[in-house]
Amino acid sequence: MGSDADWDAALGVLTRTLKNRGVHFEYDHGGGAFYGPKLDFKLIDAIGRKWQGPTVQLDFNLPERFDLEYVGEDNEKHRPVMLHRVLVGSMERFVGGLIEHYAGAFPLWLAPEHIRVLPISNHLRGPAEKLQKELMESGVRATVRERETLGYRIRDAEMSKIPYMAVIGKEEEKNGTVALRKRGLANKQEVMTNREVVERLKEEIERRSLP
Repeated sequence: MGSDADWDAALGVLTRTLKNRGVHFEYDHGGGAFYGPKLDFKLIDAIGRKWQGPTVQLDFNLPERFDLEYVGEDNEKHRPVMLHRVLVGSMERFVGGLIEHYAGAFPLWLAPEHIRVLPISNHLRGPAEKLQKELMESGVRATVRERETLGYRIRDAEMSKIPYMAVIGKEEEKNGTVALRKRGLANKQEVMTNREVVERLKEEIERRSLP
């Protein structure tokens, strides 16, 4: 649609913008939308596949067809340029790409469940719920699980790819601490206070740290 001159002008604007920003790009001849050329960003997943992501389309045509105008600082009428912008593309495809890329092991800030609190017995549910409350009040998504054996619950959290586990036993209850375990570090754990756990997870979430 539109004139060749408008198409070439829009293509020139996009090309100069990318070059001025030092962005590497390739031409996909014939891949533009029917009303104008576009920037099409490809997301590369963990096994090298390309997924269509954001698009930015520069349209000189529709403002002309709809006879759109605005008054500029010079008090003269001008024709606007229309931008069609999609930040993530298809939401379902974007989320599917994230799941594929991370194989379900999301970074902490992106995980549906940030930390699972595991008391070694039902008698320690009180301290576990206290830690959960402190975490949730700080914006950290935390759950408590107390059924089954501790070993089963740890394996279940590992299989569910929960970023962190906090184990509370009698020694931790007495000292006001928890044994913090991070996904992927086998049996390694750190003994920390509730406040230290909360601050650590808050900081990691705010930094958008990657695994």
